[in-house]
Amino acid sequence: MFAKLHRKSLSLSLALVLAGVSAGALAADVKPAVDAGAAPSNQTVHVTLFLKLHNEAALEDYIRQTVTPGSAHYQQFLTTSQFAQQYGATDAEIARVQSYLRSQGLSSEVLPSHLAIRTSGTLGQFGQLFQTSIHTYVSRTNGRSFHKPASAPQLPAGIADVVDVATGLSNEKAYRPHHVSTPAFAALGTQNAKANALAVKGGGSNGNPTASGVPGQYTVGDVANFYNINPLYKRGVVGKGSTVCIVTLSNFYPSDATTYWSDIGLATKPNRISLVPVDGGGAIDGGSGETSIDVEQSGGIAPYADIVVYHAPNTTNAYVDAFAQAVTDNTCDSISTSWGLPEIFNFAALNVTGASNTDTTDVGDLRAFHKIFLEAAVQGQSLFAASGDSGAYDTVRDLGNGTGVGEYTAPLTVDSPASDPFITAAGGTTTPYSYAFGTGPTESITQESVWGWDYLQTYFNKYVRPINLFSVGGGGGVSVYWRKPFYQAFTFGVRRSEPKQSLVYNDPSAGPTTLLKLPSHFAGRNVPDISLNADPETGYVFVSTNDGGLLTGEGGTSFVAPQLNGITALLRQSTGHRIGLWNPQVYAIQNIFGYGWFTPFKAIRTGDNWFYNGAPHYNPGAGIGALDVANLDVFLRSGF
Repeated sequence: MFAKLHRKSLSLSLALVLAGVSAGALAADVKPAVDAGAAPSNQTVHVTLFLKLHNEAALEDYIRQTVTPGSAHYQQFLTTSQFAQQYGATDAEIARVQSYLRSQGLSSEVLPSHLAIRTSGTLGQFGQLFQTSIHTYVSRTNGRSFHKPASAPQLPAGIADVVDVATGLSNEKAYRPHHVSTPAFAALGTQNAKANALAVKGGGSNGNPTASGVPGQYTVGDVANFYNINPLYKRGVVGKGSTVCIVTLSNFYPSDATTYWSDIGLATKPNRISLVPVDGGGAIDGGSGETSIDVEQSGGIAPYADIVVYHAPNTTNAYVDAFAQAVTDNTCDSISTSWGLPEIFNFAALNVTGASNTDTTDVGDLRAFHKIFLEAAVQGQSLFAASGDSGAYDTVRDLGNGTGVGEYTAPLTVDSPASDPFITAAGGTTTPYSYAFGTGPTESITQESVWGWDYLQTYFNKYVRPINLFSVGGGGGVSVYWRKPFYQAFTFGVRRSEPKQSLVYNDPSAGPTTLLKLPSHFAGRNVPDISLNADPETGYVFVSTNDGGLLTGEGGTSFVAPQLNGITALLRQSTGHRIGLWNPQVYAIQNIFGYGWFTPFKAIRTGDNWFYNGAPHYNPGAGIGALDVANLDVFLRSGF
């Protein structure tokens, strides 16, 4: 199948990444980044004003009805203009905001959804508009420069009753792609025997002809084997008439995807990839491989669907703008993203990497995404987000997990935007395989399990040499911002937040400093919702020109989100209509019918993500569980 395979290494030391967090109860004596003074006042930036929704409770009720069989508005999804008329800002409200912006010398553009107004201007203009000064800061951690308000911005009184959130005053945050590689075990003098795969449903390459049957070298054909997609292909269901969209923060080479599909022998619709740059577009950079994965996986699962890639720079404002554009364009039947940050980075009053002791992000980013996701849901667009690759401790990949001087503790946390209740959070599993390293014996994972690399750490520490893989695994846990949504109200296994969870910085001069205490026993939204194979040890091949070509031993929940995106395209063709928000539908089916040979779900009963264990019911390690796509198709076509 492939002439040459090579593996990209995962560094076992976790570097710090700048991330803004918010809340009032944070200590102000954490060493700040260097304030380099006022940012250039003539620097041009994009700022988006998100407007307050009308009748938000009625909107959520309507969304429930669109995906509840028997309801008055079942599958009666709205157009963008209908959403604008019923729930968006009024023409008078928009005119008032635009008039105010013009008085400040700012032009503006209104989204057709009436959800937001985009504007661009200089930092000086926006500083004056929001009654703050915007400074340049230099991180003491990695030398990165960024700008942000030096004091909390204030919404102008004349438009404060209309505008809810303003994004774009800071370019401090940088999101991470949820993609990981197999550790460089070869450097430890080991030999991996994982190619001795156990039998899996579909018979490996004896099932789907594009499958490899080899763990670490799996293709979309293996995904079809694992999750019973092949019956749809045999019916001619290949995504025709569907459009899948990717929201990403790096551009990529479309030839990566066509090369991947060609190399595995997959016939696809030609000339089906379109690129839409937002806020200037993303760069070809270290995140380009993520975009390649997203396109290759979604487009490989649904080989005749059209693909639109909305790419933007890696800033909060651009990420929000890209999602808003994809949703308001309303050509996407389903949308996935594989980028995120810990949810708690949105609600502290201090940057935990020491960037500034005055933060202005608050929870505005969460609210901005939420408004967009509500619009997508009522328009029937299915949304998917990777839940993260740091198990139950989502801050570890950004901040580490040590207790030494200058280090941060690791509270139980979940990833955003996956934690929003109106997006489907994609979790990770490990599929059955056998493995051996160095002089150690061969061991096996005999059933699909929650992905967490503590099983590898235990093996290495026992047989080979000590190694620290904490906390690599499928993201999952309990949101401490979003309350438990209606569709999880009757789901057995849903958890509350754990007590005694704090983010603590061991200040070199002041000693341990508590930055944020998380609420205990909070009845929050649980993630993930659905999980598929994501462990790099049972992972995939993909093509990324920017990363050297063909790679193997790749994984992360960033494979699962686009796979669900592609599966939705198949379901859209099969049912003849958009699927809409998955969550209320899949939870209802699971709550009523449970698990069994005829249901769409397989319980993930074993493994853990370093805290939450697999179980014969919902669990925050794997959610509802893994899919049987053919069975899900039957349920959706019958109206269950």
